[in-house]
Amino acid sequence: MLGINFGDATGILTALAVYGGMVLVAFWFAMIVWAYRDMRARSRDVLAQLLVAIMVAVLTIPGLLIYILLRPRETLSEAYERSLEEEALLQEIEEKPTCPGCGQRVQDNWQACPNCHTRLKKPCIACGKMLELSWNLCPYCASGQVTYKPEQSTLGHVRPAQIGEQWINPAVRQSTSQAPRRTQQQTESPLEFVEGDDYQT
Repeated sequence: MLGINFGDATGILTALAVYGGMVLVAFWFAMIVWAYRDMRARSRDVLAQLLVAIMVAVLTIPGLLIYILLRPRETLSEAYERSLEEEALLQEIEEKPTCPGCGQRVQDNWQACPNCHTRLKKPCIACGKMLELSWNLCPYCASGQVTYKPEQSTLGHVRPAQIGEQWINPAVRQSTSQAPRRTQQQTESPLEFVEGDDYQT
């Protein structure tokens, strides 16, 4: 039979026990530090951070599992990024203009709403840039504008000459439109014959 040195075996077991105890203590301390840092990243409450560290220190692994189940879902940085995204979306929604007639989204350079045909803007009579309906002066070229009438707010009341073309003064349009009518009335007037006059060839 081989002789066994119990002194050497006891020393090895003691060394292994000390090593295992050091590993367990380091793991226990790491759990406490991790729980404290994680709670600090998720909440600004100092008392909550200390309570989590104490719970993990006392209960060890069960305390860590309880904290993982009950901790806040988002960190402070994630909540901040989400709030920034929500503010950006709200700002984008507020900046986009809507039609006063139907509430649909419209573009800044649209003259009329394609959904309800409500007139949104008018072009400048000089430079052609889009202006608000209430503006009587173009801020781009400083030219006077025609006063907009409320009854022309829909495309059904706007003549085709006002859509896709420059805004023309109604007085000028009326004078130009009446000119050919007068000539047409003159040409279409019946010929009068005077009695006593004979047509000679």
